[in-house]
Amino acid sequence: METKSKLKVTAQGEREIVMTRDFDAPRDLVFECHTKPELLKKWLLGPDGWIMEVCEVNLKIGGKYRYVWKQIADGITMGMGGEFKVITRPELIHCTEVFDEAWYPGEALVQSHFLEKNERTTLIVTILYNSKETRDMVLKSPMEGGVAISYNRLEDLMETLTK
Repeated sequence: METKSKLKVTAQGEREIVMTRDFDAPRDLVFECHTKPELLKKWLLGPDGWIMEVCEVNLKIGGKYRYVWKQIADGITMGMGGEFKVITRPELIHCTEVFDEAWYPGEALVQSHFLEKNERTTLIVTILYNSKETRDMVLKSPMEGGVAISYNRLEDLMETLTK
């Protein structure tokens, strides 16, 4: 898959990472792709060679979500989940994020803002970690590359959905 790096990742304050990505699609579609399991399983995969085996989304305040990915080559799995705290369709989602085998300590708070202008959507994801050390560890990880590949896959998916 081509790596079109349209993702901007920046540190903010002491404990936050802000990821910004523009999509040539209306906000309703970008929101749907972030909340419907049948669509999430097609793009939220990280690097090539992974599949999403479990994708459960109970999209309501207090509802839970759970994702489990499997690396095809060696069968390694990785799971994560969280709880929805705020949902304002199709503008905003606040949720928690915890990995099964924590590669960073504690729970993160994730705020996803979907801003639309002229049928283009800017997605701004702000992640608040429990410490500056955790935030800096995540910034040094390959997280940015995996997110960029997933968002490129999302862009390709949305092109097929709008034709």
